[in-house]
Amino acid sequence: MIEISHITKRFGPITAVDDVSFSVNRGEVLGFLGPNGAGKSTTMKMVAGFLTPDRGAIRVGGMDVAAIPVEVKRWIGYLPEGAPLYGEMTTRGFLQFVAGIRGFRGAEARRRIDSVVEKVSLGSVLEMPIDTLSKGFKRRVGLSQAILHDPQILILDEPTDGLDPNQKHEVRALIRGMSAEKVIVLSTHILEEVDAVCTRATIIAGGRLVSDGTPEDLLRRSRMHNALRLGLAITDPSGVVETLRAVPGVSHAEVTSQSDGRLELLLLPADDGPLAGPVSAAAHANGWRVTAMHVERGRLDDVFRAITTGEGDAGNG
Repeated sequence: MIEISHITKRFGPITAVDDVSFSVNRGEVLGFLGPNGAGKSTTMKMVAGFLTPDRGAIRVGGMDVAAIPVEVKRWIGYLPEGAPLYGEMTTRGFLQFVAGIRGFRGAEARRRIDSVVEKVSLGSVLEMPIDTLSKGFKRRVGLSQAILHDPQILILDEPTDGLDPNQKHEVRALIRGMSAEKVIVLSTHILEEVDAVCTRATIIAGGRLVSDGTPEDLLRRSRMHNALRLGLAITDPSGVVETLRAVPGVSHAEVTSQSDGRLELLLLPADDGPLAGPVSAAAHANGWRVTAMHVERGRLDDVFRAITTGEGDAGNG
């Protein structure tokens, strides 16, 4: 549904996007990640037809974005960064304006406006000027115009920016609900959002694509993937760490807290394999009472930092 082939975009001496290629299929929710200035918004603007690449090509639904941009825009719902809106309009007036631009009139326009108002929970601010709304409500108005025409492709730049936790939950549920029949590309700085709604994560840094895979692929690159947090009720902690370090598959063991006959430890796997079985066996053999055992999935923030800056610890996956 989206095919990006070797696109480059420069602004004077600055190369914002440098030879980027990837594709997105129907049913995918692609998290487009990167630090500030990495080229995320520029790439999304090119996909949406807002900017033209200096080199390369973009096809949406088989159509060349540069050749027939108006036709392509019928397929796309676009929420840009900052969601520029007409502040003097009321929410209702703005949605009526957008419905008209999209070619809807009369009962059909009303039906579509009522639908997005319900989906994005805008009923309480329909008659208020957009300039008087909070940042969160403005973001929701921006999202409503992006989905009003039920597009095949959604390009969402920071869709939950400015929303409170409950509103974020609602928008994420909305995205998941729409994802089966659409292509959704969203940029975000909130890594938990990637884990919550994305089926795939692409990372861009310095204008270049540096990683592309599922969120689970990224988690597997974390030093903490399959790490084990272990709680023991034990009166004599001497020798525990040394014993655990000798368990097959354990590369590292350390005490994270100790008090009143309780010991909490962190164990890291040597080869990404599960540790619960061999550690449980070691605890049983030594007569230790296990009070807690938790397997870590990994930490996306550590992997993101390692991929984009070279800091931290991430494997090759």
